[in-house]
Amino acid sequence: MTTVMMRRLVVLLAAFVGVFSARAQTGASLSGVVTDQTGAALRDIAVTIRNVDTGATRTIATDGGGHYQAPGLPPGRFEIRAAKHGFADETRTGVSLAVGQDAAVDIKMQRSTPDPCASGHEFATTDCTLTWHGITVYGAYDVGAGWVSHGLPENGYNYEGESLVNRNGFQHRFLVAPNNLQQTGVGIRGKEELRPGWSVVFNASTGINPQSGLLANASATDTINNGLPRGSYSIAIDGARAGQPFNDEYYGGVSSTHFGTLTFGRQRSLGTDAMLLYDPAGGSYAFSYIGYNGTMAGGGDTENSRWDDAVKYRIAYGPVHFGAMYKFADGSAGCYSASSTWTATTCTPEQAKNNAYGFDLGGNYGKFSADVVPQHYNQAISVLNPLLGPQSVTASYQSTTDSINTNPINGTNLIDTHNTVYGIVTDNYAVMFAAKYAWDPVKFFAGYEYIWQNNPKNPLGVGASDQGGYFMSGVEDNNLDSQKLVNIWWTGAKYTYQSKTDFTFAWYQQRQNDFRSPPTCSPSAGFRSSCAGTLNEGSLFADHHFTKRFDGFAGIAYSWVSGGLAIAIPHKPGVPYNYTNNCAPTVGGRFSF
Repeated sequence: MTTVMMRRLVVLLAAFVGVFSARAQTGASLSGVVTDQTGAALRDIAVTIRNVDTGATRTIATDGGGHYQAPGLPPGRFEIRAAKHGFADETRTGVSLAVGQDAAVDIKMQRSTPDPCASGHEFATTDCTLTWHGITVYGAYDVGAGWVSHGLPENGYNYEGESLVNRNGFQHRFLVAPNNLQQTGVGIRGKEELRPGWSVVFNASTGINPQSGLLANASATDTINNGLPRGSYSIAIDGARAGQPFNDEYYGGVSSTHFGTLTFGRQRSLGTDAMLLYDPAGGSYAFSYIGYNGTMAGGGDTENSRWDDAVKYRIAYGPVHFGAMYKFADGSAGCYSASSTWTATTCTPEQAKNNAYGFDLGGNYGKFSADVVPQHYNQAISVLNPLLGPQSVTASYQSTTDSINTNPINGTNLIDTHNTVYGIVTDNYAVMFAAKYAWDPVKFFAGYEYIWQNNPKNPLGVGASDQGGYFMSGVEDNNLDSQKLVNIWWTGAKYTYQSKTDFTFAWYQQRQNDFRSPPTCSPSAGFRSSCAGTLNEGSLFADHHFTKRFDGFAGIAYSWVSGGLAIAIPHKPGVPYNYTNNCAPTVGGRFSF
């Protein structure tokens, strides 16, 4: 090779190196180590680096030593976000890179959930979760003993105990008290991250009766009493749990740290969510009227405290949160006729139009928080006492008018009354206001709900489906002579002593208007269930936490009714409660996980 050629090659090589070096000097890089609050390195953390000027992003994962490195970045301003399920997201802003700069930004992350239980001792003494790979098993066992001044024999399907005054209660008795502070049951929930900031969520939970091992089933407490005389009843209730495999909730959906959570399935209503948050007794069956009865949580009917076929959306922005919920129509509506002489061939088929919707708007300001929750539910069903039996041979169907026919039957009913229920159907509107204030060590609670009930625009007929696979052999679509108005209010306070013991006082009242026409409501005329009336309950109880998981409680509830709310429908108008009051002291224990 000649000397001239060698010189040219050297010049070209030098020029190439200079250009490469100049280009290299224009790039920048970011690196760092991601650790938890103890300083331990975290692997597989999604570190997202966003160019604030252009919006371009790059996501990389940390290695086994918690390191991340992002070379070849253009100069400019950057934001760094670290995310992983089980930890709170961490963001670093104000990072500026110059030409050729290598910047180091370390990140420390905090766990967003308690550490998983690592031993039996931790499980028994702490509040660690039974969590594996984002999936958590949870539940509770709550049982006690009680006495009621006016009660009924218990049965294995009842999950609410007998603390509230009951239209058929007639004698004082000691009894096993199930699910006093919390529903016994088990559930599984999960949150699995799909990509940074986005996760799949699900929940499946059910209530089990500690005294029998049976699934909680309000409808069965009625059907097992069908046809029996009133004096032979065991306790009968109405409620949203009707023996479904997952009688609390069963839903799935997607959650975003920025855009909220969207789920579909069987879910608690927005009113139920608010009740559990703002009730001083936390929805306790033993000490809370609005927890036991569910009329308020369901926006007019206790069965509607949970909605099937429902989509639910929640989002929080700083101290403000918003929720919306919609229920799609489902089930059979049976057939209906206004005629008093109709038969199966002249019964008009109906369509289920039991859709519903609700909203929740609330927020926090320091130690004060409040929510407003409007709800609407079409073709809401309120199950009455057990069936007295089918009607007369000349009218072999259950009543579809505003008077309850209790004539005995010697023939066959159009809809078999075995294992079926009888109920009133209404269209309901409700709006709830609730608030609480924390003034340590005391928390104050108050709430109010106003409910409008009307005869349904679209009637249900005999054979219509109710919750949990039950059917209605008796339907009342014209029970209200005029609009029924219900007012429910509550207040109370919780005092925490040395972080171990809570003392709670609560007061509840429900009022209804005269919706009878003509309004012949007086002691001399004889009250009807369509007359104005009140129901009151007061409670006081103490709850001591021996450990994070186990607590013991003792307290008393006293309730009484008057006026139209003291009429024992469906045993025909003018038949009052056996006793209009009930005193119910209860003691017990709860283990939750």
